[in-house]
Amino acid sequence: MGLLTQILGGLAGNALGGSQSHSSRGGMSPVLMALLPVVLNMLSQRGHAGGLGAGPASGGGEVGGPGGLAGMGGLGGLLEQFTQKGYGSQAESWVGTGANQALPPNAIDDIFGRDQLHQIAQQAGLGDDETRSGLSELLPDVVDHFTPGGQVPEQNQLSSSVDNYLQAFR
Repeated sequence: MGLLTQILGGLAGNALGGSQSHSSRGGMSPVLMALLPVVLNMLSQRGHAGGLGAGPASGGGEVGGPGGLAGMGGLGGLLEQFTQKGYGSQAESWVGTGANQALPPNAIDDIFGRDQLHQIAQQAGLGDDETRSGLSELLPDVVDHFTPGGQVPEQNQLSSSVDNYLQAFR
């Protein structure tokens, strides 16, 4: 069972009055719960393109907003950033059908930069260190989940799929 399935299953159980206690590896850590909707929103953005260089200085203060992380170019753009920064083998393992390679937390700074990491942390209501660690755990599973059969979906298909998961948080 994947991390996303465990998180959403836990949400459903809690909504029905269940009280489950899960460790971070079990999928219900507060850090992962806070980060998941932010990551899903980043991936579900439509009609944005560009690099990861956008941030508050370029007019965007909100993750996923104008000039924010939505400008990463969707899942394909994010995977390209991982490749350009030297983490291509990890990213390929998440898209592929085999086991996911781990991502070291310092890779998050390389990919997003400290300013964008801080934006994500603020959006999730977390500290930068928690966000860094949580993203390094969450991103491999999110990418794996949304690339069934080892293929990166078209952005509109990805957005539709991500929107279905976002419904669980509303």
